[in-house]
Amino acid sequence: MIRKPAANLISMALGLTALMPPAFADGDVEVRSHVITDFKIGTNETKFGSLEFVGGLEMVSPQRLFGSLSSIRFRSDKRHFVGVLDTGHWMTGRVERDPQGHLSGLTDVVITPMKNRIGRSFEGKGYMDAEGLTLHGDQILVSFEQDHRVDAYPDPGFEASRAIDTIPIPFAMKSLRANRGFETIAVAPADSALRGGTLIVAERSLDTDGNAYAAILDGPLKGRLSLAHYGDFDATDGAFLPNGDLLLLERRFNMAEGIGMRLRRIKAADIRQGTVMDGEILLQGDFGYQIDNMEGLDTFTAEDGTTHVVIVSDDNHSILQRNLMLEFRLVEPRTGDTARLQN
Repeated sequence: MIRKPAANLISMALGLTALMPPAFADGDVEVRSHVITDFKIGTNETKFGSLEFVGGLEMVSPQRLFGSLSSIRFRSDKRHFVGVLDTGHWMTGRVERDPQGHLSGLTDVVITPMKNRIGRSFEGKGYMDAEGLTLHGDQILVSFEQDHRVDAYPDPGFEASRAIDTIPIPFAMKSLRANRGFETIAVAPADSALRGGTLIVAERSLDTDGNAYAAILDGPLKGRLSLAHYGDFDATDGAFLPNGDLLLLERRFNMAEGIGMRLRRIKAADIRQGTVMDGEILLQGDFGYQIDNMEGLDTFTAEDGTTHVVIVSDDNHSILQRNLMLEFRLVEPRTGDTARLQN
């Protein structure tokens, strides 16, 4: 059970978030970064099951828009990225690395307001609560909560453009919880089992069997499916690995147990219409590790051919939470090797 001081911090964080003024502006953003060298607090351990910790950043900015990062996607150069904030903003920028290849900071960060189908931007989260994004050819697809939808933006040009299309979601809006909608949206590799299909997964909108709603929105395997939902962990983002497996980020954030994070790997063959997706837990951590409210995840293939996983947090614009970027290298797991990191 979480100690009372930690529970009080979560309560205060949620309260302060509710009092934050709307962030409705845009422009270049100065970001100051502190390098994180150890994932497990108090040790220099780097191997956690099939994941190896590469490094991380804790980031702050004098610009009040910075924060509330819900999802991130890297460009093909593995340095430039596109992200969405749940305040209804785009964030673009570039990661910097030291001579050893470890994350050292963010540069060229720009935050701009998002526009809906009629070209309007909104203050607050009611209409532009952006939670997930994925790069899909010459478009960027963004999933929104509260006003549940998946909108398409042109790429390039998304920063100044209105949404140019809305992708149908095969669920009745009344079945989706207001603040627990589709946080995960990801496009499978074209040569994978899904043949480039777009997958969405709900955070905690559950069907009658207690599983989270999910769907493949396009491609030859288009249709509804679901995700096995366990305990208080909810899906917050996901990305496909080169072989078509899905790496899913799940987050716990409650008063009783505190903040938690885990990564689940779902095999490509198990992602198809009518199934209940489930998979092996690769990593699970709590307050004993350098985590916060982890919401965004992306994967990419590094120059040496290894798969890297980058995870980012949403600080809810609270002084009691942190903006983190953590990087891991995915290594071949040993049989039955799973990192169980809870204290």
